[in-house]
Amino acid sequence: MKGIILAGGSGTRLFPLTKVTNKHLLPVGKEPMIFNPVRQLLSAGITDILVVTGKDHMGEIVRLLGSGSDFHCNFTFRVQERAGGIADALALAEVFAHGDRIVVILGDNILTHSIRKYVNSFKKQPSGAKVLLKRVGDPERFGVAALDERNKMIMQIEEKPENPKSDHVVIGVYMYDPQVFEVIQSLAPSERGELEITSVNNWYVEHAAMTYDIVDGDWTDAGTFESLMYANQLLFSINNTILNGDE
Repeated sequence: MKGIILAGGSGTRLFPLTKVTNKHLLPVGKEPMIFNPVRQLLSAGITDILVVTGKDHMGEIVRLLGSGSDFHCNFTFRVQERAGGIADALALAEVFAHGDRIVVILGDNILTHSIRKYVNSFKKQPSGAKVLLKRVGDPERFGVAALDERNKMIMQIEEKPENPKSDHVVIGVYMYDPQVFEVIQSLAPSERGELEITSVNNWYVEHAAMTYDIVDGDWTDAGTFESLMYANQLLFSINNTILNGDE
């Protein structure tokens, strides 16, 4: 199984902090933001990791992460030439994945507890996909999952709905079988002109091939000033470690 960290985007919501650097290099706790998704993948036993980012700050990310020797892993890097959406960035990982299953983390997602047990659960699936969910107080800001809790399946994922069908939202951790790249190729751009990851996930939902787990511990994305401050509080409190996901 291989890991993919998507660390592109212009970080406009964090301007002017992102005027001269990629948002995933901003400090969270005592380390750059991108270290948290790296440590999450390592905690799940994944040591072959692709980092996808834009061309403006690729050099800074490569200088920071290097070959992976500091983390006892192997890093590969790809450039997303234009802002074409999360699924467009993921499409760049097809050659790297080489037919393996993948675990994808958005680079601004911060979790306190290891994703190891969810990855191990996904390994036992015959095929399909898995997303991680979190219960929040403002689900209308996220992709909301309507759940079939009895069969532990997702019935629908709706992006930023006015009237959410649940308070469980899809966080930026996705797990896919190799078919995901065929799914991406079949997508049409959204009204924003991008290939949406929600469209990928709903393809698996419609084919009854999407499972979910609800994450333990705390989670936030760090894409706004408020959530960046919260992410700093979370990681300072645990000294930038990854807590055992079984706790």
